Amino acid sequence: MNELKPCVKLTPKDFTRLLLPFAKETETKSGISAIAILAQAALESGWNRASIGWMFFGVKDNDGLNGNEQLLTTTEYSRRADLKFPVIISITPIIRNGQKWFKYRIKDYFRKYETPEQCFTDHANFFFKYSRYAAALNVKSDPYKFIDEIAKAGYATDPDYAENLKSIARMIEKNII
Repeated sequence: MNELKPCVKLTPKDFTRLLLPFAKETETKSGISAIAILAQAALESGWNRASIGWMFFGVKDNDGLNGNEQLLTTTEYSRRADLKFPVIISITPIIRNGQKWFKYRIKDYFRKYETPEQCFTDHANFFFKYSRYAAALNVKSDPYKFIDEIAKAGYATDPDYAENLKSIARMIEKNII
């Protein structure tokens, strides 16, 4: 596979090989670990399968108005059953780690990009823009500490986000040649 194409599921090896240059460039610019960046890209895009509009990180576009967004189906988790989204497909009560949660299947607005590089740069800038990620930026060179801190700061609604992401980070590390 010589060229990266959107929405084609890649093996961990091909994903790492094709996207590592973007992650390394972002690490050079931001100091955020390339391993953490790639792990997030892999998890959030389903190993590139869901990279619609070169969107690898599941970053929401809150306004849905200016043309740089796309309405996509996703899953969110909350302890509340009364959240609002542009489109709610279903709400299912579930038990996770002994606690009651609500699993939402929804459509929401996400950012889109012209190139993978734009997405990776915007993703890094996202962490610097919001003060809730200050603790994560203090440990940005350590992929596992960074992952723990972005999960604590609420990057994703999945209560198992940090553990899932760290498992993928270990896969990414094995595939860096």
